[in-house]
Amino acid sequence: MDAADFRRHGHDLVDWIAQYLETNEELPVMARCAPGAVAARLPRAAPEEGEPMDAILADFRRDILPGVTHWNHPRFFAYFPATNSYPSILGELLSAGLGVNAMLWQTSPAATELEQVVMGWLADLVGLPPGFHGCIQDTASTATLTALVCARERATGYKVNADGFAAAGRLRIYASRDAHSSVVKGARLAGFGDLNVVLVDLDRDRAMDPADLERRIAADLAAGLVPCCVVATVGTTGTTAIDPLPAIGPIAARHGLWLHVDAALAGTAAILPELRWILDGVEHADSLVFNPHKWMFTNFDCSAWYVKNPAHLERTLAIDPEYLKTDQDAVVRNFRDWGVPLGRRFRALKLWFVLRSFGARRLREMVAAHIALAREFAGWIDAADGWERLAPVPLNTVCFRLRPAGADLETCNRLNKALLDRINAEGTTYLTLTKLDGVTTLRLAVGQTRTERRHVQQAWAVLQREAAGPERP
Repeated sequence: MDAADFRRHGHDLVDWIAQYLETNEELPVMARCAPGAVAARLPRAAPEEGEPMDAILADFRRDILPGVTHWNHPRFFAYFPATNSYPSILGELLSAGLGVNAMLWQTSPAATELEQVVMGWLADLVGLPPGFHGCIQDTASTATLTALVCARERATGYKVNADGFAAAGRLRIYASRDAHSSVVKGARLAGFGDLNVVLVDLDRDRAMDPADLERRIAADLAAGLVPCCVVATVGTTGTTAIDPLPAIGPIAARHGLWLHVDAALAGTAAILPELRWILDGVEHADSLVFNPHKWMFTNFDCSAWYVKNPAHLERTLAIDPEYLKTDQDAVVRNFRDWGVPLGRRFRALKLWFVLRSFGARRLREMVAAHIALAREFAGWIDAADGWERLAPVPLNTVCFRLRPAGADLETCNRLNKALLDRINAEGTTYLTLTKLDGVTTLRLAVGQTRTERRHVQQAWAVLQREAAGPERP
């Protein structure tokens, strides 16, 4: 492919993407294919000779697209938002064209310095207090792993880095029972082990109970264990519950524990002045993460990670072979020392495009509209016979179930799983479920870039129609 071919196919592909995003609500949200169906349509080996791009794109439309679940569909209400936007796509394209590896300031000064600037903009938008320093990670899971490693080294005086866990004792991590699975995975990767993740009880709103946290820390101290880190969740995956940072922070400080705040989805909501309270108490935190790629219309991957003490972070993670040293190291920031990978993509470019193209006012309007739609849907559930809401709705996610009169727990669980399967197979909308204290719970999460009220109404209509079907008792 030469430059002329690149221009032609590039224009065609941008046209296709624009058409796709304008019309994808006409498609079934979830892919309708059996396991192995996509692979079965593909050759067993790579071609010996190059093929024309026209043929490759035709095969994409024929063989790949039917196996795509459309995460940017306006009726995608599953899991969590995973948004993109035209400015973000253009920023990603430009980043790919530049081909920058932003591991060092020297390898592309603009990449490092733009990242510092946009992370400052984000901190201001969500109201972080002074003292936080940020960079962009790929995902919140990586940021949480990095926080756990920092906590480990602070608790042991850097002994684990030097000597391994034999010198560490039993280090303990505390998180609520509804914390994200990345906490346990991070504990495994950082060497803590599953048994040292202590799950704290929930309060009536399914947030971490500070009194139970205090009790569990005291019990571990009495048993000769070493409390190390608290992971507080602002917006749990299941219900978007908000762990009470003003109460948790002083407990962590009193015991010398690293406090990491996982606000992966919900952090974006703090751009709204009326929701700034979700980060009340964040001044106690040692680190925080939230994902613009979830709810700030910036395509995956782009995770905003903040830390209070960059010197500790760098001492924990930095490796300094001669081939990575530069003359500017003493006066610049090298983000290779802020995370797991050495190589780093120029992610700041797409985030910069989004923040400048939308502006703060439009971002606030869109996030507020999503929250209003979720609360309106919750009102429909509350007002409807045979339906039950199962958790508060502080943000954009509604947890609910079909609950026919007289149906016991086992029957309700079976009915709701069958209802979910019928809805997703029907194709109009896509929902997922969770379990809340053994109760099969449907979740509707509003947050896609192009979701409007009519799309939420369509989801509610499908729920009501399918609930009236043959699976009712």
